[in-house]
Amino acid sequence: MTDGSIRQRISDLVHEEHSLRNKLSSGEISAAEESARLRDLEVELDQCWDLLRQRQAKEEFGEDPDTAQVRDARTVEGYQG
Repeated sequence: MTDGSIRQRISDLVHEEHSLRNKLSSGEISAAEESARLRDLEVELDQCWDLLRQRQAKEEFGEDPDTAQVRDARTVEGYQG
């Protein structure tokens, strides 16, 4: 993936998040459906941001950014600030 394609995926996920909230407010989906899908979106967004940061770090230090890989959800969600 390129930085551009990762950024596009992030944009698509954010758009889907907004769409879910609109569907909930208009009664098209239940709160449980929205909540379940939002959890999935949040994990995928975190993975995308992590991948983008990995790519940028590799490039900054003269490594090939294409060697960066998506980390599993457990790893990405387990980060502590």
